[in-house]
Amino acid sequence: MYMGVAVVVGVGPGLGFSIAKRFAQEGYTVAILARNLDRLMKLAEEIVESMATAQLFAIRVDCSDAQSIKEAFEAVHSLGVVEVLVYNMCTRFPWPHVQFTDIDPQSFQHSLTLPSMGAFFCCKEVLPGLVKRRRGTILFTGAAASVRGELGFAELACGKFALRGLAQCLAREYHPQGIHVAHIMIDGNIAAQSITEESSGLDPDSVANVYWQLHVQDKSAWTQELDLRPFCEIF
Repeated sequence: MYMGVAVVVGVGPGLGFSIAKRFAQEGYTVAILARNLDRLMKLAEEIVESMATAQLFAIRVDCSDAQSIKEAFEAVHSLGVVEVLVYNMCTRFPWPHVQFTDIDPQSFQHSLTLPSMGAFFCCKEVLPGLVKRRRGTILFTGAAASVRGELGFAELACGKFALRGLAQCLAREYHPQGIHVAHIMIDGNIAAQSITEESSGLDPDSVANVYWQLHVQDKSAWTQELDLRPFCEIF
């Protein structure tokens, strides 16, 4: 049975990889997008090696560039009908954090562009097809900074606030048209290895399974927003 295409924008060795793997397990053709094509291809090969039936396609994209997004989605649409868009783009920020007066204006602008404008253009590429078929899912990866500003996190928080606002607006407009839009706040670090009773990170495969559950939710009880945090929180 053909399951359509799942697009995961922002794929690295952590959560993006796990989301791509989860949808591939369910029979979706998965397009993984990020700036580093060499790393993308290696991640795709890793999934295919563990799952011979997986259909993975690595496509380079720069989400700060509207033309790059347009070209990337031309390749995506050549793969088939897009059923799912996961916008998982990570915004890098200085650590240790810098004082507000030391933030570079170009860096601040970039931190706004990736979460909000990148998501805007990606949604523009898939929404016409989803509306036509009156079904599909758009999932946005947020963070605790999506709802809470903190000392030294102006770059991260402002971009994530904008992304959350976009998710809420799209949900109100497109839920009645059969398209599930949800915003997932990751409140904690994604673990780089298996979770144990002593560890404090979020297991990427477990988080990816939540993304899958959101996709298959019955429309009578859709989730618009949720937050995920590890059982052992660090304050």
